Amino acid sequence: MKKGKWTFLTNHGRVLIYIAKHPQSTTQKTAEKMGVTLRTVQKIISDLEIDGYLARQKNGRKNTYLINNKMPLRHRLEQDHVVGDILDALGTEKPFKRLRQSE
Repeated sequence: MKKGKWTFLTNHGRVLIYIAKHPQSTTQKTAEKMGVTLRTVQKIISDLEIDGYLARQKNGRKNTYLINNKMPLRHRLEQDHVVGDILDALGTEKPFKRLRQSE
């Protein structure tokens, strides 16, 4: 039986998980690891920042990304779960950089 090429996670989910594991990774490195273009990763990070899932913290010329693990998942069938649930379920090493509520 031939298997399809679909996956369970979207690129947005993969970028968030990668950042949780590697909060100081460059966008170029993230793109290389994911097998997508730099522009794709930049757009995804922008989407995640605009919607409050990520915050960028400048450290000189580098960025560290903070994750708001209390944000609900976006689909109406999953809104009773938060991003932190996914990160925990997928074995993201703790502690990942979490966005404090005051930020």
